[in-house]
Formats: sequence, C-alpha cells, structure tokens
Amino acid sequence: MRTWIVAVAAAVLLCAVVGATYWSPAAVAAVACAGVLMVGIGWPQLLGVPARKTLSTVISLAGIVAVLLASIAPAGMALAWTVVVIALGVIAVFMVQLIRGTGQPHRLESTFGASSGLLLAVLGAGWVAAERLSANSADSGMMLVTGVSMLMAVAVCVLPWPDRLVAPLGVVLAVLTGALGAALASSVPMLPAALVGAVAGGIIVCFRRLILADGGPTKLPAMLAVGAAPVLSSGALVYFLEKMLLG
Repeated sequence: MRTWIVAVAAAVLLCAVVGATYWSPAAVAAVACAGVLMVGIGWPQLLGVPARKTLSTVISLAGIVAVLLASIAPAGMALAWTVVVIALGVIAVFMVQLIRGTGQPHRLESTFGASSGLLLAVLGAGWVAAERLSANSADSGMMLVTGVSMLMAVAVCVLPWPDRLVAPLGVVLAVLTGALGAALASSVPMLPAALVGAVAGGIIVCFRRLILADGGPTKLPAMLAVGAAPVLSSGALVYFLEKMLLG
C-alpha cells in the first residue's frame, strides 16, 4: 500500500473542510458530500464484498442525506436526524442482501462491512453541524486549529515506525498543536482546542492501525476511501465536543 496516497487524501479533504468554513456552510456541506462519495465508492472495494455498486449507492446516498439534513435542521438539533438516517441505511443494506437471495457468498461480511462504511459516511455530517455552532459561525478559528491538529496526526502516521511509537506521538503532537494554535489565536480557548486535538488525533492514529493490520488497500478508490474515512468520522465527535466545551 502507498501510505502517502492515503495521507494526501486525508490532508486534502481536511484542508477543503477547513477552507470551506471561511466561505459558507453550503461550501462545507459540498465538501462533506465529496468526502462521502470517496467513502461510498471506495469502501466496498476496500472490503472486496459482492454487490459493490449497489452498496456504494446506499452508502453514498445515506451520507449525502445526512449532510443535507444537518444543513437545514434547526441549529441546536443539527444531528437530530442522523440516527434515523443510519437506521434506514442499515435497513437498506439488509434489503440488498435479501434481494441477492439465499446461499450467496460473503453475505455476513458484506452486511457488516457496508454498515460500517455507511456509519463513517453519515458521521461526516458532523462537520456541517460543527460549522453551524455559534462559536464557529463567527470564524473564531476553532475549526482551523482543529484541522491543523489533525493534519499533524496525519503527518505522523506517514512515518515508517511501529504503532507503539506512532500512536502516542500522533496524539501528543495533535494536542500540542491544538494548544499552540489556541495560544496564537486569542479567540480560541486552549483547553477545548487541546481536547479536540487529542480526540481527533486519536481517531487518525487508530485508523492507521486498522489499515496496516491487514496490509492496507491496493486500489486507488479504496485508498481514497481509507483517507477520507477518519476525517468524516471525526466530524460528529468534533461537533459534540465543541458544543459541550464552547456552548
């Protein structure tokens, strides 16, 4: 696996998300939808499951619907419909397996694998919800600090070192980057920036472990999906942490 392709995909998506926050919430939604498509197209290829086109469609549609609902929902309930979208998406995945008929190979792997990809795609709506928080809608710089912290963790994950070194180093540097960014930006509180950096950095390094455990993807769509997945999945956690810490 070419680790740098995965890292570049994650870094580009992160930069696009952060850049879109300085434009408009609609731009953030558009970038999140692009990330959803990356996961939707590449995730079934990564798993090597049957009915890839159908499952890609289900994953992509669920993620896009979640992003759109997060854009139009009331500000304090931006992710209120996310659980419903996940439930309906998982039901759709089961329906795909039923349509395939009995006795088809890899039905269990296909069901659980597609459901996990669907969950990752839907969580990307968290970036839209986070941008709609009052602290971020005023361009406080919190989203920029969060993005830079995650970029630091992505950069560490490229190092050809064992996980026992990369994992703690990635989290520590993400925390330090968040704290330093908050110190440089007077409008960003240091403790929330450090905590968000720790959680987001932890997600990045955990995905590195999962990716390398099985040798990693070999096809480009799968690599792009693996790069986009941790970025999207961080969205909901960033939203809840910033909502709790920043109000």
